[in-house]
Amino acid sequence: MMARPERTAARPGRPRRPRSVTIIGGGVAGLATAGLLARDGHAVHVLEQGAELGGRAGRWESAGFRFDTGPSWYLMPEVIDHWFRLMGTSAGDELELVRLGPAYRTFFEGEQRPVDVPGDRAGAIELFDTLDPGSGAALERYLDEAADAYDVATRRFLYDDFSSVRGLASLEILRRAPRLARLVTQTLDARIARRFGDRRERQILGYPAVFLGTTPFRAPALYQLMSHLDLGQGVMYPQGGFASLVDAMGRLAREAGAQIHLGARATRIITGEAPGGARVEGVEWTDDGGRQHRMGADVVVGAADLHHLETELLPQELRSHPESSWAHRDPGPGAVLACLGVRGSLPELAHHNLFFTQDWRDNFGRIARGEKLPHQTSLYVSRTSATDPQVAPAGHESLFVLVPSPARPEWGKGGLGGSGAPAVESVVDLAIRQISAWAGIPDLRDRVVVRRTFGPADFAADFNAWRGGALGLAHTLAQSAFLRPGNASRTVAGLLYAGASVRPGIGVPMCLISAEIVLKRVRGDRSTGPVALPEPPAQRGLALANSALPAAVASGEGAAWRT
Repeated sequence: MMARPERTAARPGRPRRPRSVTIIGGGVAGLATAGLLARDGHAVHVLEQGAELGGRAGRWESAGFRFDTGPSWYLMPEVIDHWFRLMGTSAGDELELVRLGPAYRTFFEGEQRPVDVPGDRAGAIELFDTLDPGSGAALERYLDEAADAYDVATRRFLYDDFSSVRGLASLEILRRAPRLARLVTQTLDARIARRFGDRRERQILGYPAVFLGTTPFRAPALYQLMSHLDLGQGVMYPQGGFASLVDAMGRLAREAGAQIHLGARATRIITGEAPGGARVEGVEWTDDGGRQHRMGADVVVGAADLHHLETELLPQELRSHPESSWAHRDPGPGAVLACLGVRGSLPELAHHNLFFTQDWRDNFGRIARGEKLPHQTSLYVSRTSATDPQVAPAGHESLFVLVPSPARPEWGKGGLGGSGAPAVESVVDLAIRQISAWAGIPDLRDRVVVRRTFGPADFAADFNAWRGGALGLAHTLAQSAFLRPGNASRTVAGLLYAGASVRPGIGVPMCLISAEIVLKRVRGDRSTGPVALPEPPAQRGLALANSALPAAVASGEGAAWRT
């Protein structure tokens, strides 16, 4: 780990009355929000029901093997770095980042050899020309469009809480309206299929929809911007895994003054009457010894699953999203996971590996309909030991297998050594068999010395995930941008939301952005872009002397917290 420079104690932004803040959930969104608000001078407490921080960005260790059990693709590095810079440091100073080459390896059903996808734009264009002569030029145009869409999204949409139409009514958006209309009314798969005839190329360009909790057949074409991330920017890995990112965020939040309580399960969001309606007064919670506590708060940030927060912690009359509204929502896919410690080396696999079935429309359809998976299914394998010697004993490998599945908690939980629910263990057995056959590792099953599995019921139990969803609400058209649940309660002043259930969406970078949206709301900042980075100390002193606290926030009026 690189040495960290000293961080200044000064906090960014204008002086404002410190507020007491309670954050429900110690995952990435909760930690990011805690760090930003604590650094801004507020008294912050984090309630995390688990025994460790990270939420879905979890970890597990056994017999010298270490596994990330959640996010594993380090994408949108500038978004992650921006959060660290708001905390007075940088991602480069806090993490040891390695650029992967290849970015990932792809295995296609019916093809004898895997295809390595380079971690740079020029290499990707050359690869496409190899797969289908002449398609490199089409990819170059596609990536230009993807980069432009990503630029517009980061400046106009991702950091906007859509509490006003300011961002949507900008001249830039109005000029682009016809093109944007096409991007949101066409599916990602349809847009790709019009330009690329090779199945392998279509799957390489379409698979990022899974990162968004949906499929290329349901994701709006706007999400072609995802190809700018892996093919344009490349893929990195933080040594120590995403656990190292969680550790860095937790440490920075504590250094900023946030107090973190583990084994603290929130049981009720306390509300009271205020001019214009209800507002938060605190949170009731139970510790791991069963003792009940009551913590007062001016602001409560729900950084856990939105369905759980609204239907379990609030009375029916104060829910922005009543139970009936969830009948029309898409929870996204579930997942069956396996952590496998393997004896000996596995050069047949890269760091990231994607396995694609020929008929993945049927594959995705089975997941959406909640049906049993076929024996050959699209899946993902992470071999972090290819890059990181810390995650496995010398001469051994650490594999993490993710099989997208229906979001059906009734499939059950996983377990140690094959002791999980039969439906879960059967999926993992078939996945090991498929990896063995497609990657040419005939003795893979016999070499597994450590095995732990997770099923949809684990997501429901451990993260209060609605219907056992693995990622969060799917990024379908009806659940994207301003159509996604907002970052503030419509009925309770002072109740804000962050995380994968709300805007801007799924994934570590999106959760960090949601934390910035919360910070802007607390500050009374309705701008549509990222939070401005701290000014140098000399300039900051001048700014502090000439600034004023937004009246709505200073007075504590509920309107300052409403969408």
